[in-house]
Formats: sequence, C-alpha cells, structure tokens
Amino acid sequence: MKTKELVLEALSEAKKSQTAISISGEELAKKCQVSRAAIWKAVDSLRKEGFIIQGTTNGGYILEENNDVVSPALFYSYIKNNYPEESDLHKDFHKIQVECFKEIDSTNLYAKKLLAASPRLNKKVIIAEHQTAGRGRMGRTFYSPAKSGIYLSAIYSPANPITNPAKITAFSAVAVCRAIKKLYGIETKIKWINDIFYKDKKICGILTEGFTNFETSLIESAIIGIGINIEENKEAFPEEVKKIAGSIFSNNTDTLNTHVSRCELAAEVSVQLFKILEETPEAVFKEYKELSFLLGKTLTVYPVIGDEKSSYKAKAVDIDENASLIVELSDGSRKSLFSGEVSLKSANF
Repeated sequence: MKTKELVLEALSEAKKSQTAISISGEELAKKCQVSRAAIWKAVDSLRKEGFIIQGTTNGGYILEENNDVVSPALFYSYIKNNYPEESDLHKDFHKIQVECFKEIDSTNLYAKKLLAASPRLNKKVIIAEHQTAGRGRMGRTFYSPAKSGIYLSAIYSPANPITNPAKITAFSAVAVCRAIKKLYGIETKIKWINDIFYKDKKICGILTEGFTNFETSLIESAIIGIGINIEENKEAFPEEVKKIAGSIFSNNTDTLNTHVSRCELAAEVSVQLFKILEETPEAVFKEYKELSFLLGKTLTVYPVIGDEKSSYKAKAVDIDENASLIVELSDGSRKSLFSGEVSLKSANF
C-alpha cells in the first residue's frame, strides 16, 4: 500500500477508537515506517483529494466525520479492512485497479479508451462523483448529478470470449442488490433486465457494453456501467425522470446505516461484481429470479422501444439461463424476449 493509504487507514482506525481520536505524526511515521516529512506529504495529498484532516496543537492529526470522498486510498482501505488479503476466497479483490474522478463525461467512454490502449485490461474500475454525459440503454441519457450518487464502470476480460452479454448484465444486477443489502440492510428488486428498484422507484441502472476484437469478431471484454442514486436530488432530474427516479434514502422509513460513504458502496459493488462473475450460473439465475418483481405480472411488451403500435400484452412467467424474459400471450403461446422493453401500468413506472 502507498503511504497515504496507510495514513488514511491509521487515521480511520484512530477515529473509531474509544481511547484516541488524534494520532501524532511521529506515531504515523512509525506505523508506516517512513519519515515525518513523508507523513506530511501523505496528509497533504489526502487533503487535496478532498479529505478533511485537522491538525492539532500537539502535532496530531484528526480525520473529520464528514469525509464522503471518492478516492483510491479510501477504496483500498475498505477492501483491506473488510476482505483480508490472506483469505483464499477474496485474495483477488486486492488486485482490483481503481481510478477516481470528481467529474467525467462518461465512465463507460473512459473505459473504452483504456481498453483500446490495453485490450486485455481486467478488473479495472473507474469511479466518478458526477458524469456530464452519462449513458443509458438505447442511447438514452443517464442523469448523473453530483453529490447524490455513485457512477462506476468495471472492465471484465475473462479468459474465454463473452458469448452472452445479457447474462453479465443480469449477474451485475444481483451483485448490486447484494452490496446494497450488505451495507444498508435493505431489500431491493430487479426489473428485467438492468434496473434496480427500491420502494417502487428506480435507484440504479446498468449498461453493459462489449469490446470486440475486430480480427476475430469475438467479444473479449465487457464494460459494466453502474449508476446508483444514494441521496434524494429531484431537482437534478427532468420531469419525465422524476416520476420513476428514487434513491436509497428517498422517503425512507427503514433503519439504514447512514455512515456508509459513497466510496465504500463503490468498493463493495466492485467486490460483489467480480465475485459473482465467477460463480455458478445456475445459483445466480435462481437468485436473479427471486429478486425479480415482474414474474407473475401482466406487462406491456415493446419489441421496438418507443413504438406503441408494436406493443402487446403478456404475462411474465420465467427468466431462462440466457437472461431472456419468457412471456405468455393471451392464446397461451410463449415468447422469449432477448431485447426490447417491458412496463407495468403503474403510477410509478
């Protein structure tokens, strides 16, 4: 770990301690096995990243409570504290590469640039606090306001070519639900195929894009874009989005863990994501179906998104091993939906 990551870890531990809040530069130097000057530089670097670190009259440092900062140091600190490196199950999580931005046009677009330069890049995560040109399915805009959510893209390059990107999207949705449940203690649901809902409002969208080798025409890497609304910020959304957009903390009556930082959520989502992509597909699809709130309900199916004339009514009856939604028509026949869009007639979405 870098010195500033070690310093952040030590300051975080001191803040949680009941016997000591501040920690001296001398003690930090001993813990990190570096000079006092190196400690000062590390603290200065953390402050420039946005961390609020106060200096005391006795030469100690205090990490303030209000430090909802997205940074590699905090990301790696969370991984280290929650997933010990000696664990066989979690040892690969320490190999995750992360890059953080206060603002970016699109994390997915940036991930594409990285893959263009290094096609076999794997387990790289790009995190942003704000996107100016966030992207959703079918070329739609994904609104990504500052100080209200977390937006990340994960690069996944398995040993073998990707044959079914829809499965990666489905697995990613389950990973997000797992991360939110672990950190906040709430149950979220999945709307086929890529949206996460909480209290009948959309709090997360997922966009999976493939990176193809032009020589072989095979999809060698996937870019998994995930945007999660954490705080209520209706003013940042256009009117049509306000009707369906929610957040983890919107109209909440549950007892939530309010001390989760956005960076912690991003780290946990990353861990759950790379973990689930290596799990047994049958078990994950079982969990996906249990989390789906469409099964058993009558839907309006839009084979061509936005085309009302092509729409029809059908009942959602199953989700198969290819992440296709199986619907039953009024005559009893069934169809497998590989793409398109479905909706419930509801006041919320």
